Amino acid sequence: MANKLVMVDTSILIDFYRKTDKENFHWLLLVRQGYKFAISAITKYEIYAGATESQLQFWDTILTAIEVIPFGETTVDTAVAINSILKKKRKQIEIADLFIAATAIENNLPFSTLNKKHFERITELNIIE
Repeated sequence: MANKLVMVDTSILIDFYRKTDKENFHWLLLVRQGYKFAISAITKYEIYAGATESQLQFWDTILTAIEVIPFGETTVDTAVAINSILKKKRKQIEIADLFIAATAIENNLPFSTLNKKHFERITELNIIE
């Protein structure tokens, strides 16, 4: 599985930022499994929208090493289809999470998150640990 690409959710990045013991976090487990990382453009937005001025340099450094997958029209179509299914089941999720999941599905990428409760509702999403 060396150098296989995985899309990580915002929760994985925030976990890395917050933990003082960087040896004990989810991202490191993925590194040890040989994964390279990608994020949705939506995740990039969430990170920078929530960052303080003092955090910007940290995020600039981290995100230069991570591929950012754009959010385009076909991803919107995927998100609409997923939302329709979730709506019928009365199990909709936040729109940002929906867009992030749609990006992973549209790009055929496995997905890693600490927020499994919401993302597990999307059967098309390949969630890895």
